[in-house]
Amino acid sequence: MRCHMGHVRGILAFGFIAVHTVVWCTPLYLMGLVRALLPVPAKVWINGPMVRIIDGWVACNRAMVRVLGVTRIEAEWHGETFTRDGWYLVFANHQSWTDIIVLQNTLLGRIPPLRFFTKRELIWAPLVGVAMWLLGFPYVRRHSRAALEANPALRGQDREAVVRACAGFRERPTSVLAFLEGTRFTAAKHAAQESRYRHLLNPRSGGFGYALDGLADKRPQAVDVTIVYEGGVPGFWDFLCGRCRRVRFVARTLQPPENERDAVSAWIEHRWAAKDAELEEIRKG
Repeated sequence: MRCHMGHVRGILAFGFIAVHTVVWCTPLYLMGLVRALLPVPAKVWINGPMVRIIDGWVACNRAMVRVLGVTRIEAEWHGETFTRDGWYLVFANHQSWTDIIVLQNTLLGRIPPLRFFTKRELIWAPLVGVAMWLLGFPYVRRHSRAALEANPALRGQDREAVVRACAGFRERPTSVLAFLEGTRFTAAKHAAQESRYRHLLNPRSGGFGYALDGLADKRPQAVDVTIVYEGGVPGFWDFLCGRCRRVRFVARTLQPPENERDAVSAWIEHRWAAKDAELEEIRKG
């Protein structure tokens, strides 16, 4: 009976997400078309209503999670007060596509809408791919370390994409989300990488550094988020079916380092060591 109810919950949740995504994408696409025809000063004006569509979409998802009892998110907040009037660089451990839903739902109303680094291939995803492009999400290519060493010019492609995105983010308070591991954690990836951490993949500091540089005069705060799923990491469908009953969410605001490559790398390594210890403590508890 419980399994049957889980599938019903999953179908209702997925159906609701599909329907309200179409509803929100319709005005977004129309505004995107209008923006393309407007002079530059008016483009800046219309960007505000477009970005607020993110809040509407996330609010619908949060209501769905609560009404259907998909999961319970237990959040802890540390550091300075969160505000909608500032700029933030958010980073978190990455385990599942579910991370996006958890981050958006929990941070909604506390900081400006999240926009995040996205694999270039996802621009072809139905509805949301074009939506993220219209909203200025940075599309980046994922190059292996070997490819970057063979052709250092590839590193510049992602830097240019982030710099272009940050030019738009400077118009109004924005939260930029980066998964510093560059991919979702799995035991196989952890072993292949010979990670220096027990519960995390090795972090990459490039994207964070580019964003920090692009928003330097806005003095962004960093938000370090740790996510732990009770009973193991759920797939997206399992999550919608309510098979993860509790999520631990720990967020703390921090002052980021000076934007020098060595300083950024050392700071991220320090944060990653602290996050690894925090994950160990939460899972033991």
